[in-house]
Amino acid sequence: MTSSPEGPADGPPAEPPPAELPSVAPRLRDLRRRSGLTLEAAARLAGLSPAHLSRLETARRQPSLPMLLALARTYGTTVSDLLGEVSPERDPILRADRTAAWEAGGWTYWRTGSPGRAMQALRVHVPAGTGPQENLVRVHPGEEWLYVTQGRLRLTLGETVHVLGVGDAAHFDSLTPHRIAAASPGGTDLLFVHTLLQSGTADLCLGDAVRGGRHQAP
Repeated sequence: MTSSPEGPADGPPAEPPPAELPSVAPRLRDLRRRSGLTLEAAARLAGLSPAHLSRLETARRQPSLPMLLALARTYGTTVSDLLGEVSPERDPILRADRTAAWEAGGWTYWRTGSPGRAMQALRVHVPAGTGPQENLVRVHPGEEWLYVTQGRLRLTLGETVHVLGVGDAAHFDSLTPHRIAAASPGGTDLLFVHTLLQSGTADLCLGDAVRGGRHQAP
C-alpha cells in the first residue's frame, strides 16, 4: 500500500505551521528611544548592523530568537516584554508596613512604587558626610525627579550647585552630570522618581544595588 503525498492515513497529523511572531517594531523603537541610544549605538551593543536594526524597527524584518535575546539585554528588559506579553496585574497599593528598608553605599532606601514599571519611585535617606556616594558624579540616559521632605539637599547639575530645602523639587535630564549630597547635619530625606531602569546602561548609575534586585539612589 502506498502512502499519499501527505503521509499515511494512520500516521500522526502534520504539524501546523508556526505562528508568526507579533510585530515588535514599535516596541523596539520605543525602548531604544527611552534608553537614549542612537540607532548606531544600539546596533553595536546588540551585535547588529544599523541597517538591520532599522529594518527590525520598521517591521521590514522579523527578529530571530537570538536577536530578541540580544536586544532584550541591550534595553534591560525581557523577551516577553519585547513581544508584548502581559504580566499578571500588579497591586497598585504599597502599604507602609510591607515596605522594608535596605542600605547601599551608606544611603537608606524604601521602595514606593511597583517594580518593572517605566518609572521607579523610592524614598531615600542621604546621611551627612563625605562618603563615596557624595563624590560620585553620575551620567546616564533617563530622567530624574526628586522632592525634599526633610533637611537640606545639595544638588550639583553640571557646573551649577543648588541647595534645596523642604518642599523644593528638581526634575532634570539624567544625561546632565549630577551629584547629590546632604547639606544639613542630620542628613536629608527625599522622594525620588527615575526612569533609568529602562536603560540598558542602568548599571552605570545603580551599581550593585540594582544587580541585587534593588535600586540605588540617583
